[in-house]
Amino acid sequence: MTSPQFAVAPVDRSLEAALRRKIDTKTKPLGALGRLEDLALQVGLVRGSLAPTLTRPHIVVFAGDHGAAKAGISAFPQDVTWQMVENFLAGGAAINVFARANGIGLTVVDAGVAHDFGSRSDLVDAKVAPGTANYLEGPAMTAAQRDAAMAKGADIVRDLAADGCEVIGFGEMGIGNTAAASLITHCLTGATLEDCVGRGTGLDDAGLARKRALL
Repeated sequence: MTSPQFAVAPVDRSLEAALRRKIDTKTKPLGALGRLEDLALQVGLVRGSLAPTLTRPHIVVFAGDHGAAKAGISAFPQDVTWQMVENFLAGGAAINVFARANGIGLTVVDAGVAHDFGSRSDLVDAKVAPGTANYLEGPAMTAAQRDAAMAKGADIVRDLAADGCEVIGFGEMGIGNTAAASLITHCLTGATLEDCVGRGTGLDDAGLARKRALL
């Protein structure tokens, strides 16, 4: 497996005590801001500063189709993937509202949707294939496809970093996504499929049982 390489230095913890003091001496009870305080500490350590700034945040949404979706593992048909991509591009999805409200850049990537969007200036074309193969019948991707997809994703991150982005959030869209995530989690952690498989897009009891049986 060929993995993209990034030069990411470990955090310098020499600032940790000073950052913690700065957080604790704010006009508030100790720990009153909960998880926000932990995040502030983490950002300070990552940025190596007592006054860290994040001026160019960006979210990247990768969209792709799963071949196994045609086996009925989702409550929705596969066409919803490309329809949601169009919704992202039109600014009508929840992530669009979130990004606008917080001044966050948003990039939508066709990472393998089973649909021809044509040439679009507002859509990054990183398609390796028009969806994966059905992993219920064989490998979802070839090793070459996997490596190409990872390389394309790495290039997108590098381009954003070169443009001054200091923090990136990731999202994804693809009917059948939670089924694929369940299998990957099962393989990586050894957790049972029963524990890994959920209702996804709102399957009823019969649909959930079918999803578990298929996987």
